[in-house]
Amino acid sequence: MRRRTVIEGIAALAVAWPFAARAQQSNAVRRVGVLMNFRADEPEGQARVRAFTQGLQKLGWSEGSNLQIDTRWTGDDPGLNRRYAAELVQSAPDVILASASSDVIALQQVTHSVPIVFGNVIDPVGGGFVSSLARPGGNTTGFIAFEYSLAGKWVELLKEIAPNVTRVAVLRDPTYTAGIGQFAAIQSTAPSIGVDLSVIDARDAGEIERAIAAFADEPNGGLIPTVGVGARYAELITALAIRYRLPSVYGLRHYTVRGGLASYGPDASENFSHAPSMSIASSKARSRPIFPYRRPPDMNWLSISGPRRRLASMYRVRCSPAPTR
Repeated sequence: MRRRTVIEGIAALAVAWPFAARAQQSNAVRRVGVLMNFRADEPEGQARVRAFTQGLQKLGWSEGSNLQIDTRWTGDDPGLNRRYAAELVQSAPDVILASASSDVIALQQVTHSVPIVFGNVIDPVGGGFVSSLARPGGNTTGFIAFEYSLAGKWVELLKEIAPNVTRVAVLRDPTYTAGIGQFAAIQSTAPSIGVDLSVIDARDAGEIERAIAAFADEPNGGLIPTVGVGARYAELITALAIRYRLPSVYGLRHYTVRGGLASYGPDASENFSHAPSMSIASSKARSRPIFPYRRPPDMNWLSISGPRRRLASMYRVRCSPAPTR
């Protein structure tokens, strides 16, 4: 299953779930709120929203006809998350699509009744968003992005790409549960491949820049940002990795678009493409199981940015051939 199945699945979940249980006229206009943790001008966020609306159209829902979509862009700013979450809830939508964990947190703080569907959460149970995967409970359900153990692959890939790396700085948001879980997976893998870890807590841009500069003073260093650092600092982190010639591996493909050396993880716009179709019959989140994580073949998850000769020179590392997809 490719992008079509993914978007149809999430669109069906986000729209048919609450709509099927509400005895309204068929020609009524439905309202969908969308809370995105990107800036409005970021291509990755635009791609997700575009794919979502196209999926809605395939299911017969069209803006200006029988559907109204209200989208808010937060840029991963906590203040904007809280503000826009409240605005969307006040607009009385039938359902709200939350892009990431930070969006779910903000929405759950202001509503226990409006259905929330998340599209890119790593550990919804550990994050406290749902009671269980089989029976989420409350008003929230959605899709798992990937599991913590995948983060162990990042340090292995970094060592393979840059064999001289013996020190790795791991960037994480100390308030973000998924970042802590990913660091634990990296920590369990690093000793077996001869890598020492340093932790950089990504509280703000200034702290990140100072910490990376200090780390780069010594040789044989590499860099891994956890997904929790996310959209807010992606451009800064990739720019600093290039400036200080730090080989880097990321969890999402959109880092490589910004110049990041390599990523190992899902393309978020189609990271549900291996999930089974779901039939929607209830408006209660507790009866809608979480869409399961399913890991595709390894080569489909590896992305190395180019031009490759320029990157090899820039980072002074040996790059293996890019995989064919």
